Amino acid sequence: MAKSSKSEKSDRRKVIEDIRRQQKSAERRQGTVIVGVCVLVAVVIIGAAAWNPITTAVQKARYSGKDLADIGAAASTCQKVTEKKATGSGEHVPTGQDVKYTDSPPAFGAHWNEAGVAPAPITDRYYTASSRPELESLVHNSEHGYTILWYDQTVADNSSEIAAIKAIAATLDSNDTNQRLKFKAVPWTKKDGKAFPGGQHIAFTHWRVDPKDQEQYGVFQYCSEVSGAALKSFMDKYPFTDAPEPYVP
Repeated sequence: MAKSSKSEKSDRRKVIEDIRRQQKSAERRQGTVIVGVCVLVAVVIIGAAAWNPITTAVQKARYSGKDLADIGAAASTCQKVTEKKATGSGEHVPTGQDVKYTDSPPAFGAHWNEAGVAPAPITDRYYTASSRPELESLVHNSEHGYTILWYDQTVADNSSEIAAIKAIAATLDSNDTNQRLKFKAVPWTKKDGKAFPGGQHIAFTHWRVDPKDQEQYGVFQYCSEVSGAALKSFMDKYPFTDAPEPYVP
């Protein structure tokens, strides 16, 4: 009987050890699967983050050396230019104070006035939502003769459209040898105000003075796609020299 009892104990220990080995093996496999899934998720996240900039860079390269008018869509993708009487020239409010603009996007109005902040430096031509100056700074740029290209979230999510905007900004920057091509490309976000008119995702704005009667006007043009041809025509018709304060950077 003693031998039988010892044998039974030995068998039970063997079964328990087998179970423990199987559990450890299962835990190792589970751990490996978890690590593998985590690595895969990380790769997907990193890949998604890197894909859009890489795609944009590749697409932008195809515009290298091209004239502004040859970048992006045809001018026919844009609506007619409109104007409205402008106010706010020389009307400065303290930096940090919100100004309620009625237009989406604004071309004129009261604005901040602080060196290096408002107007934003001419050296920066293209902005993202995280790097963009506040509206009150950009309106001061408008007073100094800038044409501003505004793009909404639909465009921000489109690598091809962003590539065209970056190419436009780079082209104007490389051709601007005397600070006469005053231009900025900036995003228009939900927090800024109302959406652009239906189906339009790009807006050009400018602030001009009529030389005949010195009346001031805000100039607007909306486009469904980015168009270097339309922008070139817009900037030719409304140069920086017709602004309220054109000869300030």
